[in-house]
Amino acid sequence: MPSGSDLLGRCGKPRIVLFSGGTAMRGINVALCRRGVQITRVVPAWDNGGSSRILRDCFDMLPVGDVRHALMTMAYAEGRVGHVVKIFNARLSNASAPAELDEEIDFYVSGRHPLIAAMEPGLRGAILNYLHVFRSRIGRDFDLRRGSIGNFILTGATFAHNSDINTAIFVFRKLCGIEGNVWPASTCNDAHLMAELHNGKSVTGQDRITALAGEDAAAGIRHVRLGSMSGERGSDGPVAANPAVIEAVLNADAIVFGPGSFYTSILPHLLVEGVAEAISGRVEIPKILVCNMMECGETRGRSAGDLIATFAAKGRPPGAVDAEAGLLTHVLANRRPLPFLRSDAGASYLDLGDAQRIADARGIRLVTDDFEDPWQRGLHDADAVASHLLQLASPG
Repeated sequence: MPSGSDLLGRCGKPRIVLFSGGTAMRGINVALCRRGVQITRVVPAWDNGGSSRILRDCFDMLPVGDVRHALMTMAYAEGRVGHVVKIFNARLSNASAPAELDEEIDFYVSGRHPLIAAMEPGLRGAILNYLHVFRSRIGRDFDLRRGSIGNFILTGATFAHNSDINTAIFVFRKLCGIEGNVWPASTCNDAHLMAELHNGKSVTGQDRITALAGEDAAAGIRHVRLGSMSGERGSDGPVAANPAVIEAVLNADAIVFGPGSFYTSILPHLLVEGVAEAISGRVEIPKILVCNMMECGETRGRSAGDLIATFAAKGRPPGAVDAEAGLLTHVLANRRPLPFLRSDAGASYLDLGDAQRIADARGIRLVTDDFEDPWQRGLHDADAVASHLLQLASPG
């Protein structure tokens, strides 16, 4: 297997694998693409909220919402097919009358929408075919309210390609000329996430864990588990890695985790069978955690140091003696310029806590800088983060 530096020399630009959710990584993804980086996005396969939840319940399929968002981020960053980005991000209205929603979706399926009509014939034909496939599969009771057109297209594409999400993604990328890769962490259709809180409560489902509030958010998450609901309901079988993800890890020049919801979008990737082992085996490349700028309901009262320690502990492959050093080499965290805690819109900025000591104990390099966007408080300066990532990913 060639080293990361060998691969970089051959393709002329670094290959970076980003483990994240659908939205928080958007700005950094765009900034890296526009610097010519070869990107692979790995997104969760256990989302069970919004439009994805309705599709999962109806078709027993893996969620496509994060896949859609990451694909459209890649298309936007690469300057590809603007009409497709707009169509994929469109949603039906929240109208309560089924007849109105039927008329609305037919406007897309028939090709009468002006953005679809303006597409190149081959792309337009493929999208209309996928929409027709989707339309033919849903029953009269299917809830179309606030439905994502992009999710409907990807669902139809998956059915059109023998329920193979990887093929559906590959074909769509080729149709749109998208160079970057997007893969779900697993192709398991029934992956689900569970959290045990410090107060003894158990919470099942990414949507419910993300929405922790009040006493539950104050108690905090003790640990999370990822399982498959195959077989008897309630049983926890393993969730196997998407082979495309393992291949991307083995060919990467750098691996990046976050930013994003720590317990629901970042950490669970390490619980997918085979992922932590593959990452630990890449001893010659940087593996970087980008800490969030702000706390959220999942991490209230937790510091960057706490999250670094949790990441290392949760990611330890079974039977490994010292896996921490193999999973992370660097952590990027926003430094605190003021000697007091700050908050914005009711949320606190993530405090460093004991991050330096915890990182030093694990042989991890802690990189602190002003990573806040100067125009949008509480968000990352994507260009600043991308610059640091490229410095770490480029040899010499």
